[in-house]
Amino acid sequence: MRIDKFLKNSRIIKRRTVAKEACDKERVFKNGKVMKASDEVCVGDIIEIKFGNSNMKIKVLDIKDSQKKEDSLKMYENL
Repeated sequence: MRIDKFLKNSRIIKRRTVAKEACDKERVFKNGKVMKASDEVCVGDIIEIKFGNSNMKIKVLDIKDSQKKEDSLKMYENL
């Protein structure tokens, strides 16, 4: 799954266009490397997202195309 779609489906970022912009501005990293919006995410990847002054580091646990709001928290684990 594309990183921008994963960030939207897991509800880390509300809109896919905002997730794409974050990737374009080099604020999203996978295993320490800058990601493009079209880069693929796999289970077990470590993703770091920079939001202004704070950083969010997560581990991908599951990849699904559609999620209920309650189940979206099961897609990743905060590190």
